Amino acid sequence: MIKNLEEWKEKLQNTEKIIIVEGKKDRNALSSLNVKNIFVLNNKPLFQVAEEIAEISKEVIILTDFDNEGRKLYSILRKNLEKNGVKVDKQFREFLINNTKLSCVESIEKLF
Repeated sequence: MIKNLEEWKEKLQNTEKIIIVEGKKDRNALSSLNVKNIFVLNNKPLFQVAEEIAEISKEVIILTDFDNEGRKLYSILRKNLEKNGVKVDKQFREFLINNTKLSCVESIEKLF
């Protein structure tokens, strides 16, 4: 269980898992925190993303935005990934939802 933002950032920086984000601004925000293994959706079909990721990883972190659109995206993506045998690590997303007022990933730098 993640205890605070600093630990959240450190664990994310050190993970081997692929981190899925919606767009380039999200990727840039995470990159500025020295986070690696970032996969940008860039409006690709979600089933295609799930298949691509299943070929290279068995576990991912999904950090789509926390608005209605981002939640829908998260839900569809998670189902597609799980169908392809990829485990979704929910702790990073849930920590942000429960412990910050963040609505979009591209604003994450403001927390640090």
